[in-house]
Amino acid sequence: MKKGGPPDWWYSDAAVPLGARALSSVYGGVVGMRRKWYRRGWLKAQGAGVPVIVVGNVAVGGTGKTPLTIALIERLRETGWNPGVASRGYGRDDPKTARWVDARTAPNEGGDEPVLIALRTGAKVRVDRDRVAAARELAQAGCDIVVCDDGLQHYRLARDVEIDVVDLRRHGNNRLIPAGPLREPVQRADECDFRVVNVGSDDAPAGFGEWPMRLVPGDAEPIEGGRPKSLSTFSGQRVHAVAGIGNPDRFFNMLRAHGIAVVPHAFADHHAYVPADFEFGSRLPILMTEKDAVKCRELADAAYFSVPVRAELPEAFWIALFDKLPPKGHA
Repeated sequence: MKKGGPPDWWYSDAAVPLGARALSSVYGGVVGMRRKWYRRGWLKAQGAGVPVIVVGNVAVGGTGKTPLTIALIERLRETGWNPGVASRGYGRDDPKTARWVDARTAPNEGGDEPVLIALRTGAKVRVDRDRVAAARELAQAGCDIVVCDDGLQHYRLARDVEIDVVDLRRHGNNRLIPAGPLREPVQRADECDFRVVNVGSDDAPAGFGEWPMRLVPGDAEPIEGGRPKSLSTFSGQRVHAVAGIGNPDRFFNMLRAHGIAVVPHAFADHHAYVPADFEFGSRLPILMTEKDAVKCRELADAAYFSVPVRAELPEAFWIALFDKLPPKGHA
């Protein structure tokens, strides 16, 4: 059973309710006014003292920003950079308090995505509603480049590169929230330096001017520890598949592509799990996304597995990205 998720009309031809359209107009007016203030210089962006790459999306919902952020960190390190990550830390119990996040941080304190990034990369991660303050703290801590996980709309933070991440749903019905999934007008996406399309684990083509990102699953890792298992181990078996991400079907379809009989359990993005969520009525292996797994470390037993994914992009993307960055040592 799906818990949460976007309205049906966001990604279909269904009629948009009048109330949603009215609220969308009000929201659009506020967004447009704020953008105008920055464009005219009435509000000014502030630098961090080091280059900044913003990984975000014009549309709401999970589109694959975290796997791309992890891939960016790894590639930046390979070329001699020391990247740090700035994030709001969505879903924290105390969102007003800035803090450092590492692999041992509780997700309710650091946010599920920042904890996952710290766990996977070991990079310095700073969560703060004020992205400028977070980026400057990272620079003072020795990071010579900052990757901002989300924050495309946080105009106060000056940036060198903007990446709009979408999935195969693109921008839905191209309407502003709540009439559609857009945080800003669709034209805003064209202003970004790159548009990365998360094609999942398929080989679906990207459009003109887009860069495909394929998510390659790794072995299923027991959450309570132990030897990983190849996904082929579960081929032909029924499993409970758990996904509390923006597009749960993407995870379920990835497992099905490996011959796994999926019993799907979709939860709202950033869902905070409790034991009752796993009372499925049958004892089967439980496979979940990495983002969900970091929140289930205290709940898991031997039946719980995390399925990591690795983002793969064309080599030409990385060449184009590094061409946009200033030379090392020049912010």
